[in-house]
Amino acid sequence: MKRLLSAVSALAAFATIGTAGAADLALKAPPLAPVDAWAGWYAGVNVGGSWGRARDTTTDGAPAVQFASTSSNLDGVIGGGQIGYNWRSNNWLFGLEADIQGSSQRGTANSAGTAGFFVPGIGVITINGTLSDQEKLPWFGTVRGRVGVLASPTWLLYATGGLAYGEIQSSEALTVGAATVVNNFNTTRAGWTVGGGVEGVLSGNWTAKLEYLYMDFGTINNRYTGLLFFNPMFLSTHVTDNIVRVGLNYHFH
Repeated sequence: MKRLLSAVSALAAFATIGTAGAADLALKAPPLAPVDAWAGWYAGVNVGGSWGRARDTTTDGAPAVQFASTSSNLDGVIGGGQIGYNWRSNNWLFGLEADIQGSSQRGTANSAGTAGFFVPGIGVITINGTLSDQEKLPWFGTVRGRVGVLASPTWLLYATGGLAYGEIQSSEALTVGAATVVNNFNTTRAGWTVGGGVEGVLSGNWTAKLEYLYMDFGTINNRYTGLLFFNPMFLSTHVTDNIVRVGLNYHFH
């Protein structure tokens, strides 16, 4: 009987020690809460290419007569960074993103026009002129909303749209005979953008995206001094742009 009581006491003591040890382990190593790979702040970098269009309409004189209407491609390489914030509701993702880009986009178009004037006793005399239009988009940025759906826990499909802004540089070189006059204009212009993309989880807090945006910076009007009977000159420029870029984001959790 004494041996039986001793054995029962030993088992009870061991059970008590085991329970206390398990409780200590539970306190020391609580279970980790699941981390949402998408919600919250993120920042990253991107690189890509662009193919834009600058449509120039030039008139001269008062009243104005159309000198030429040209169109030039604005192609180049772009690169920059982005920062944003996401809110998640089930499989839906809502966010805001801002980016800034450097760009090598530029294009040139040449045109020719004729001005006529009346000389008493002689009649109408015409004079020819040529115009070289160069447009550049050295930098631009966007501030956009994003709405997306998680096709799977690691893949996001989204649409995006909002404000686009950038610097548009125009250089107009008018040549009449042996004389040339050059006028330069720099304008920071606001417009709009719309597009979409796909983003996927690479590993841990890192995601990669492929994105397309269409941008419209509207119409810019400038007036400048020309030469001889090509004066004054009026320039109307409408700039649109298409970009495709890949990006890498780090999500802060």
